[in-house]
Amino acid sequence: MENSSSDCEDIGSELRGKINGSASHVSVASSLRSVSLSKMGLSTPPKISEKSSLRRNRSYGNMLASGNTEAKVLVIYTGGTIGMMRNEKHALEPIRNALVKNIRRFPHMHDVDYAQERFGSGSTMGPLVLPFVENQQRRVIYTVTEYDPLLDSSNMTINDWVRIAEDIRQSYEFFDGFVILHGTDTLSYTASALSFMLENLGKTVIITGSQIPIFETRTDGKDNFTSALIIAGNYVIPEVTVFFGSKLYRGNRTIKISSASLDAFDSPNVPCLAKIGINVDVDYRLIFRPYTVNRFCVHSILDENVGILRIFPSITTATIKAFLQPPMRGVVLQTFGSGNIPSNRQDMLEALRDASKMGMIIVNCTQCTTGSVCDLYETGRLLQDCGVISGYDMTPEAALTKLAYCLGKEEWSLEEKKKMMQRNLRGELTAGKSPEMQEFDLIDAVARSLHLSTPHELSQLGATLFPAMVNTAVKAGDLAKVELMKSYGADLSTINYDYRTALHVAAAEGREDVVKHLLLHGVTIHVRDRHDRTPLMEAIANDHHEIIRLLIKCGAHLTGSARAIGEFLCASAARGLQKRLESYRLAGADLSQPDPSGRTALHLAALHGFKEIVEYLLQNSVDKDEVDLLGLTAYDYAKQVGHEDICKILNGKHVNGTSH
Repeated sequence: MENSSSDCEDIGSELRGKINGSASHVSVASSLRSVSLSKMGLSTPPKISEKSSLRRNRSYGNMLASGNTEAKVLVIYTGGTIGMMRNEKHALEPIRNALVKNIRRFPHMHDVDYAQERFGSGSTMGPLVLPFVENQQRRVIYTVTEYDPLLDSSNMTINDWVRIAEDIRQSYEFFDGFVILHGTDTLSYTASALSFMLENLGKTVIITGSQIPIFETRTDGKDNFTSALIIAGNYVIPEVTVFFGSKLYRGNRTIKISSASLDAFDSPNVPCLAKIGINVDVDYRLIFRPYTVNRFCVHSILDENVGILRIFPSITTATIKAFLQPPMRGVVLQTFGSGNIPSNRQDMLEALRDASKMGMIIVNCTQCTTGSVCDLYETGRLLQDCGVISGYDMTPEAALTKLAYCLGKEEWSLEEKKKMMQRNLRGELTAGKSPEMQEFDLIDAVARSLHLSTPHELSQLGATLFPAMVNTAVKAGDLAKVELMKSYGADLSTINYDYRTALHVAAAEGREDVVKHLLLHGVTIHVRDRHDRTPLMEAIANDHHEIIRLLIKCGAHLTGSARAIGEFLCASAARGLQKRLESYRLAGADLSQPDPSGRTALHLAALHGFKEIVEYLLQNSVDKDEVDLLGLTAYDYAKQVGHEDICKILNGKHVNGTSH
C-alpha cells in the first residue's frame, strides 16, 4: 500500500483499537511500560462528534506517497553492558531512562533534521530515526521500550523470556522488525528460548548487545546496535537471530565463546545468515522458515524443571541419581566426544534407564564445541538402549530451552515430546544429510554461454535469473516448474529488482494453489515491494477473496495508516466497487474508517447513488450518522444530489425489506 506522511497515527490508531487506555498513553508492553502516542508522532485529528474516532484497521506504517519509504522497528531494552554509563566515580552502571536521552545526542544514531521534518514540534519526544544508510531501501524509525528494572543477563529467568515474548506479541502488527538489547552472558539462552516460543514467526527478531557500552569512545555497541536496526528494518528474516561482530547468526545455534573479545559469539555448526561489511550480504538459502499456514503466536508455558548434567570421569552414581530426582522432568546429558559415556559403569546406565522409565526426557548432547552426537561407538549406543534420545548437534542452550518448551506443551504426549526433541523445529539441529542442490548445473551452463566466470558474476547471474524464472512459472500457475527451479537451488522467497517475491505475483494473479504451495515452502507474507505493497495488498487490489482469507489465516495484516485506508475505502465506494470493499473487510479493515476529510465509504456511496453499496455498508454496521468535516451525513449527501431511494434507506425506511 502506498506511503503517506501522516504523523504515525497508524500506531496510535491500532493501539487505541487493541488496548484499553487513555488518549495520551496506551500500554504496548507488559507491566510498568507505556508508550505515549505523542511520542510516537501521533497527530490527533479534530474531533467532529462523539462518534467520530479512528478505528482499528490492523494497520501500521504510512501508505500515501511521501518520498521516503520507512520501516518501524521496536527496540526492547532489557539491560546489559550495551546501555551502561559511567557514574560520578567513573564506574559503569545501568541508569534508568538514560539510553534514549543520550541516543538523541548522537547524530550517527538519530537524525534530528529528519525527525523534525517528519514529526514537527513533537520530534524531541517522538520516535528515533536512524540516519540515511546507502543502498538500503527504507529509513528506519525506531521506538525504545525500556524495562524497569534493567536486568543483568545473569539474573534472567524464564519469566523474563516470557515477558519479552509477550511484548513482541502485543506489538507484532505495529512494527516491521524487533531488536532486543540484552546482556551477553545469557544472551544465547534467551535467543534459543525465544526461537521456540515465537511460533510461526514471520518477521525479523534480532538480539544484540556489546562488550563495551555504546556511549564509550571505543565501543562495539554502536555498530552492533545500528547494524541490527538496519537489518530488522530492511530485511525479512523470519527467525530469532543474534547480531554480534558484523555477523548475523541463527539465535539457537549460538554460544558465547569469549568474555573479552569483541567477536564474543559464534555459531559452530552452522554458517552465519548474514555479514555486514561495505554491503549487507544475506544468504537467504540458509534462513529457516515456518512451513505452515498458521498465524504468529506465542507459546508462553515453559517447564522450569529442566537441567544440564555434564558427565566427567569418576562422577558418582549418587550425584547422577540426585540430579535425576523429581521434580526434574528433563535433562540435557553432556557426554564425551560423539555422545559417549563410560561403558563399564552399569550403575550409571541403570540410573539413566530408571529415570527414562519414570517419564523423564534425557537428551544426549556432546561436550565438544563442534560436531554432533551419533551412535558410531558402542558407548553411545548403550545410551539409546537406556532410553536416552539424541540431541544431534544442538548447543546446550538450545537443548535446554527446547526441553522447557516441549515439556510445556501439555497437549503433547510423552512420546510426541520425545519426537519433537529430535525434530528440527527452528533450525536448531541437523539430523541426517541435507539434500544436495543442483544450482550451479543450471547457472554454470548459462554462465559459460555468456563467458562469465568469477564467483561474483555467478552470484549476480543467479540473483537475476532465478527470480525471473520462478515468477514466470508462478504467473503461469506451473507448480512443476516452480519445483524444478527449487531443485536447481532457487530460493522461492527471493526478491526481484522491484523487491517483489513470487508470493506477490501469485496473489496478484489469483493463483490460490500456488499461494498455498509458496506458504508451505516458507515464503514470507510480510515482504513489501518497491511501492510498499505486500502480497495481501496485491490480493485486495485484484479482489481475490480466497487468497485474502488464506493470507490472513497465515498472519498477514494491513500495513498503512488508518486515514489512508479510509481514502481507499472511499475511492472504492465512489467507483461502485462493492467487491473491493468486501476485499478490505476480509482483510480486517473497518469499513467505517473515515478519510482525512471525515468522509466514510457510506458518504461516497450515497453521493454517487450506489444503492447496493449503501445497503452493503449498513449491513456491515457502518454508522449512517457519521459526519464529515463539514458536519454532513451520508443522508445530506444523498439529499443534495436527489437520490431519493437512498434517502429512504438512510432514513431507516427499508434495507432489503428491513427497517433501520
